Amino acid sequence: MNAVGIDVSKGKSTVTIRRPGDVVLMPPCDIPHTQSAINALIEQIKTLDGETKACMEHTGRYYEPVANWLSDAGIFVSAVNPILIRDFGDDSLRAPKTDKADSKKIARYTLDRWVKLKQYGSMDKTRNQLKTMNRQFGFYMDQKTAMKNNLISLLDQTYPGANDFFDSPARSDGSRKWVDFVYTYWHADCVRSKSLQAFTEHYQKWCKRNRYNFSASKAEKIYQSSSNLISVYSER
Repeated sequence: MNAVGIDVSKGKSTVTIRRPGDVVLMPPCDIPHTQSAINALIEQIKTLDGETKACMEHTGRYYEPVANWLSDAGIFVSAVNPILIRDFGDDSLRAPKTDKADSKKIARYTLDRWVKLKQYGSMDKTRNQLKTMNRQFGFYMDQKTAMKNNLISLLDQTYPGANDFFDSPARSDGSRKWVDFVYTYWHADCVRSKSLQAFTEHYQKWCKRNRYNFSASKAEKIYQSSSNLISVYSER
């Protein structure tokens, strides 16, 4: 039984290899996260006699490349909840906390929980990818909402209520009619400075250019609403 305890951090991992009976095959050693260094570690692990299991904490995202690299090389890898390592009562961690002490403790934990360790596999990789995509989607939606609210806040200074002129749903490409409208008519004066007829003709051309349905009654409603608005900032 060969237990490979890996304490992963940004840019490097501290690795300890132990056997039962407090036999140390490799004292804590820092392994940089480079192909050559990880491949050298893989070769060293594969030369060990007997069954080998590597264990690390799944904290942050730093462990994923190391776990994938070792797993793809055919090495048994287990990524465990850091709380399990923290609560593992072998008294191997002393203050101050160090990477070397952590890697020793993880190796001891590996030996103690040998038969219970769950192997890191394709489902873990898929789950991590889905979590990453979900985080990115959430970040995108937060940014989208923030930009929308910021645009409405700016419109309140130049064209209050312009975002309520249209209630049509977003197009398949995500564009919305009111957003396209205020891109051209960003200030109430862009509408009310014209005559009703002039604005209606201009609005009709805008609808055709942007592939929106034109309605003369809608144009008149926008014009009448714009004529009574109070803008904080002038058009010029």
